[in-house]
Amino acid sequence: MTLWTAAEAAEATGGQTVGDWTVTGVSIDTRTLQTGDLFVALKAARDGHDFVAQALEAGAGAALVSYRPENVAEDAPLLIVHDVLTALEDLGRAARARFAGKVLAITGSVGKTTTKEMGRIAFGAQMRVHAAEASYNNHWGVPLTLARMPREADLAIIEIGMNHPGEIAPLAKMARPHAAIITTVAPAHLAAFASVAEIAQEKAAIFEGLEPDGRAILPADLEVTPILRSAAPGKMTGFGCSEDADLRLTEVTLHDECTVVQLEEAGVPLVFRIGAVGRHLASNAASIIAAASALGADTDVAAQALAGWHAPQGRGSRERIVLDEVEDAALDLIDDAFNANPASVAAGLERLAAARPGPGGRRVVILGDMLELGPREAELHADLAALPAVAALDVVHTIGPRMRHLHDALAPEIRGEWFPETDDALPQLRRMLRVGDVVLVKGSKSARTSRVVDAIRDLRHRTRRAVP
Repeated sequence: MTLWTAAEAAEATGGQTVGDWTVTGVSIDTRTLQTGDLFVALKAARDGHDFVAQALEAGAGAALVSYRPENVAEDAPLLIVHDVLTALEDLGRAARARFAGKVLAITGSVGKTTTKEMGRIAFGAQMRVHAAEASYNNHWGVPLTLARMPREADLAIIEIGMNHPGEIAPLAKMARPHAAIITTVAPAHLAAFASVAEIAQEKAAIFEGLEPDGRAILPADLEVTPILRSAAPGKMTGFGCSEDADLRLTEVTLHDECTVVQLEEAGVPLVFRIGAVGRHLASNAASIIAAASALGADTDVAAQALAGWHAPQGRGSRERIVLDEVEDAALDLIDDAFNANPASVAAGLERLAAARPGPGGRRVVILGDMLELGPREAELHADLAALPAVAALDVVHTIGPRMRHLHDALAPEIRGEWFPETDDALPQLRRMLRVGDVVLVKGSKSARTSRVVDAIRDLRHRTRRAVP
């Protein structure tokens, strides 16, 4: 189905078209480009113009460029603009202007992508949903998600992130949501902000983009909740455990493979199950339920659909690693290595504390550095030792110079090994782990903790070929 015609794209961007083309999607990466996509030649680590010829050969319907590369034919289908990123933003605004459905925007220090994916499942059971891929939540991710928005969708879910002050408001105004969720506010990106209160002010800027009569959805239990409430322009729903929450979490029960949640709104209870483990997931789910009425969705249908949501890879997914098929020897891996800050580590450790190891197994965590925490990073790492969930763990291994502060603060009986770098830990994993263990791996993306996950997966039993 046509997403953009040459004439529509030219009108949206003020660009000049070469050829009369149509496209069915929008791509910024030749590795994932689909036939019929508009290839957007962004300048990032590499200049996208270097890949225009490759994109067209791979089946791109056209390319959005600021000039025609020398290796591209003069009659190749192009949209030539002054600046590619600005043109992508223009496409996003034009897509939003023609969109007849509802828009949900999500931000927060932790849980943006999780909540977005919950929304995809919860609302997808009753309407046509378009949602951002991966964590496309920055200055190019938001306009790209909007530019890809199908005309026939009923709901678009837009994830909005930030690293520095002033980033959220322009993206929220571009998305113009009918409901906007702040999942939580926590000490993340403190290298760019002086305090959690400043982070709250930046997160609250998402409400500046709300459509008239739009709904602000925010956590009711935080120290910075008054900052969030004061920024909400009109309709507001607070979710959380406090008595004054509009949507109150009255009970959360963690099981080995799921979480059972009980909510109450105006005295009416709602009980449902999430197909993954974590108290923080109950809070994310509550925010989605709070958004349902503002988006024209059925609350009960949305809640029951969440039983089909499972944590994606890198964000808390659990998998069985078979070490020896003959002896039925295995361990369980919880892959939460996509990113880390104090709030998300606390949630991950609580999830591990609720897990049941196999016979003879232990609850083991391997933690990599948390980054972008500013001058308090040593204190914030050491403070993890005092989290209640730590008392239920058997071994805490740590990696990185910042995690050395946690290593030193741990009680001797659970203090595992410390490694200066991720690569130092990899050869030791088989010795550090045993059959029956449940192993959580978590750390900031730039700390390369995901390499530990890959190495644990490589411990899987490999069937030997018979020699002929």
